[in-house]
Amino acid sequence: MMKDSIITDVERILDSYLEMNNHRKTPERYAILRAVYNMGDHFTLEELGEKLTVDYKFPVSRATLYNTLNLFMELRLVIRHRFQGTTKYEACYDNNNHCHQMCTVCGKVTEVDSPEVTQAIRDLKLSRFRKDGFTLYIYGICSSCQSKIARQRSLERKTKSNKITNKL
Repeated sequence: MMKDSIITDVERILDSYLEMNNHRKTPERYAILRAVYNMGDHFTLEELGEKLTVDYKFPVSRATLYNTLNLFMELRLVIRHRFQGTTKYEACYDNNNHCHQMCTVCGKVTEVDSPEVTQAIRDLKLSRFRKDGFTLYIYGICSSCQSKIARQRSLERKTKSNKITNKL
């Protein structure tokens, strides 16, 4: 569950934007914003829609979700990730700088706390460019998949060894 103060802050940002641009303050936008900030992790459009329907009793169309998330990305309240053929979103108001480790076998994504990387990027001097935040993706194989691969290889070696023994 997200801290109430963060939800208050992001609602205030949305309020200001909608007022300055003469857009309507619809209940859908605020319900989606609260759901996004209570997801707790990376989520797909479908997962967000399910949360709104089940937890909030507030079903919205896929188009409304998509358009609202695009608005939230413009406001830098949400970030979109493209993970191995899947699009996922994440609340980013209080977390603009972070690293992900991504298993190339099962697709599992976890966040990694790396103050050294954050500091290195903060100290990085870029020409004619203002940094607002970063996301780093580290690709590899998670321990669960490594274990499965090792078991599979061991089984294959045993099977191969048994075939050779049976031929003798």
